[in-house]
Amino acid sequence: MKKRLTEVLGIDVLPNYWDKRYVKNLDKLSRPRYEVELHQDVWMTLRDGVRLCVDVYLPKDAGPVPALVSWSAYSKEMQGIKRGAIPPESLLFDHSLEAGDIEYFVKRGYAYIIPDPRGIGKSEGEFYGVYNPQEHKDIYDLIEWAAEQEWCDSNVGMVGYSYFGICQILAAAQQPPHLKCIMPCSFVDDYYQHGYYGGVPSTYMSIYWELCPSNKPMPWTLKMYGEEKTKEMMKERLKDPDIAVNSYFTKILTTWPPTYHTFYLDYLLHPLDDEYWKQRSANQMYDKVKVPVYLHCAWSPLGRWSAPIFTAMNDDRLDVPKRLGVLEGYDGLELPYRALNEECLRWYDHWLKGVDTGIMDEPPYKFGVLNAGMRYENEWPLKRTEWKKMYLRSFNRLRWDREPDKDLPPDGFTHLPPSISTEVNKIVYKSSRFPQPKEITGPIELHLWASIDAEDANFVCSLFDVLPDGTRMPLLRYGALRASHPLNEEKSQIGRPVHDNSVSIPVTPGEIREYVIEMNPTSMVIPAGHWLELEITSQCPNECHKESWTGKVGNMNVVPTNTTTSYKIYRDNNHPSYLLLPIVPYTDPENWLQPFEDDYEIEVEDE
Repeated sequence: MKKRLTEVLGIDVLPNYWDKRYVKNLDKLSRPRYEVELHQDVWMTLRDGVRLCVDVYLPKDAGPVPALVSWSAYSKEMQGIKRGAIPPESLLFDHSLEAGDIEYFVKRGYAYIIPDPRGIGKSEGEFYGVYNPQEHKDIYDLIEWAAEQEWCDSNVGMVGYSYFGICQILAAAQQPPHLKCIMPCSFVDDYYQHGYYGGVPSTYMSIYWELCPSNKPMPWTLKMYGEEKTKEMMKERLKDPDIAVNSYFTKILTTWPPTYHTFYLDYLLHPLDDEYWKQRSANQMYDKVKVPVYLHCAWSPLGRWSAPIFTAMNDDRLDVPKRLGVLEGYDGLELPYRALNEECLRWYDHWLKGVDTGIMDEPPYKFGVLNAGMRYENEWPLKRTEWKKMYLRSFNRLRWDREPDKDLPPDGFTHLPPSISTEVNKIVYKSSRFPQPKEITGPIELHLWASIDAEDANFVCSLFDVLPDGTRMPLLRYGALRASHPLNEEKSQIGRPVHDNSVSIPVTPGEIREYVIEMNPTSMVIPAGHWLELEITSQCPNECHKESWTGKVGNMNVVPTNTTTSYKIYRDNNHPSYLLLPIVPYTDPENWLQPFEDDYEIEVEDE
């Protein structure tokens, strides 16, 4: 008999990211046939004897089924909260609720495994901070434990967003025998960049600590170096005036034994990219991953999520079947994470249940072009990209043509440290209104000729799409660079500058030099009548801060320097500062996704 596809799948509308040319075997796709049975507080034992407390969600009376492991340092109790999708602007939004839509998959014949990790919640042991090397081994043990249970058919995948996504690569690199596929959503490839984006310190990660219900928190630095060296490192870090001026940092660095915000203590003790960060970075382990990978993020300007998945996708060391998708709208982050349910189902059904869903027939890149629709591509950056320079000009203008004059006086602004003022100074450059729509798809970088009157400083840059009424929409998350971190020209690629974050080389005050700043990738058609604005500052660019730095640790993001610093921005013919933009002039109609109609019907067996 024939039924509407939405009825068969148990959803309200067909996903806009399904292409009728590729999606197949819809009658074999897992359907919502089962009730959810929760087995709470199940105990399993790790290889060193430490016991984890685990929640197991099973499809009732289904027999052995594939298992999905969802791992984070957040409480397992949190993941079972039943409520509607919560957008990030809501007061009820909680970043710890990222395990995914449990009921959706369990009802379709999957077991769902969510633990309290070592030292978290009800589990035994000590917690050594997020993504620590011990955690990688523990996830391995949990995967293998799940595969051996009578309710599992020995096929295991991993699921989840953010923390739940980041740890998937780390676990896969351990090569647990029964792990068959992963789908890291909004993961971070270079963990140092997560905390020190471009070398610029932030408190972005400090919020994670508040979400981890740790019982016995321990700094990993203490485990790495021992008590004596850790104490020395704490004293040395307090010599940094940017750190010593902050009472929050000072409290962390003067508390012994270190039981107060130990995770953030680790962060403070490692201002440069060293072994601590590499132990937690997926890009150090790609060659060890042997299972299929589906990488996903959103174009959301809230985090540095888009760059890592494209970097991973282009890394030859990650030599496995892989796909990449950016399938949400402008800011589609809603929790519990349901935006990708149907795509996840195709992926897991293919690799865990042996159903040819057509997902491997699709071109490897699938993403939404904001203001245009969903599209496939075969590479990134796109071969047909026209790299265009938009130059910084006099009178705060952005123009396609280069400044003809030489030796023009620079623009400038002054950074005021928070110990003096909460004012955030900046300079803004504006383009003309676009006479016709223009597509920007690819990575973006800023070439900035500048000087500072200090040995170091932060450059923080944002790019906005401005509507005819003056409303500013962030085109991407800000770009950032610590002035003392040198460019590695050998490793840099067009649109993706790479800096050596393992060293800090003081800048000669007053020296005019070129800084190349990563601005993150995006894909958007700028409509006619809109214009672009480039904002350059030294502190947090987030709109929520308005015109001042609030000093609230969980929100301030960029840690401002404690030195009054004069910035000079040069944009004459001798010093052509510019945005490098990936302009896509055309796209073959075959590249655009061809969705199903809402009334699409399929032939299914009478149940």
